[in-house]
Amino acid sequence: MTAQAPPVQPAAPAAPADAQPAGDRGRSIRRAIAYLFLIGYAILMLVPFIWQVSTSFKTDQDAFRLTLIPDPFTLQGWERGFLSLNPSIPQLFFNSVIVAAGVTISNLVLASMAGYAFARLRFPGREIMFLAILGTLMIPDQLRFVPVYLIERQLGLITREPQNYLGVILILAIEAQQLFLMRQYFLSIPRDLEEAAKIDGAGFFTTFLRIMLPLATPALAAVAILAFQGAWNGFFWPLLILQDQSHWTLPLGLFQFTQEFLTFWPALMSVTIAAILPILVIYIFFQRYFVASVAATGVKG
Repeated sequence: MTAQAPPVQPAAPAAPADAQPAGDRGRSIRRAIAYLFLIGYAILMLVPFIWQVSTSFKTDQDAFRLTLIPDPFTLQGWERGFLSLNPSIPQLFFNSVIVAAGVTISNLVLASMAGYAFARLRFPGREIMFLAILGTLMIPDQLRFVPVYLIERQLGLITREPQNYLGVILILAIEAQQLFLMRQYFLSIPRDLEEAAKIDGAGFFTTFLRIMLPLATPALAAVAILAFQGAWNGFFWPLLILQDQSHWTLPLGLFQFTQEFLTFWPALMSVTIAAILPILVIYIFFQRYFVASVAATGVKG
């Protein structure tokens, strides 16, 4: 009996050249939705800043209207904001720069050294001490201001002399957040580099200063941004420690526009815009280092 050949199946139609696989199409849709969500979120975050700029060009009466276009357009808020403060805007900026620069430098030095010690050195009680330091993040400043105030008064740092800037700087000299950030970044650096340095005869300090610290530039940039921003916007500790009005920082000066029953919103918004600019410039300059640090500190820890 002769075997029959199997029937020939018709060839499937060729897919169009521009057709995308179902998986790629779904991925593109999800990406488009994610971009739309991020764009909408960015616009939502910009609304307060847009309202702030708009209010600075309004009159005191028009500032209570929920409009983005000032009617009438006036510079009275800017004139009052920059000419009526005592101490003056340049003096407030100078005081804020001293405090913020001192806090930033001290956090860079102390947080990097302590972070390297907790990441690489072995000593008794290291983990318990590190957890205790992290636990201070849960304690608000309002719960510890009495002992801190008494200690600084005994040290003679709460006076009307210029050195009382040091009182604020010492309180914020190193923060647990910055220490944690540096420790996590040092943990992400391979140990092979340190072992090679030890073979060459380098000690702990030399290894830290010449090898580990240059590699931690992104983390140092992140610490600088966070420390400068916290000190620049700080209100609580400068209010308690800075006794002389001529030593006030910018946030304390802004409080002059708020009275018991009235707030001069256009003047307040105009000076606030000027106060934001230094932080904005620093963030733009260190942005790529900041993103690299945040990405690296999530790798290991």
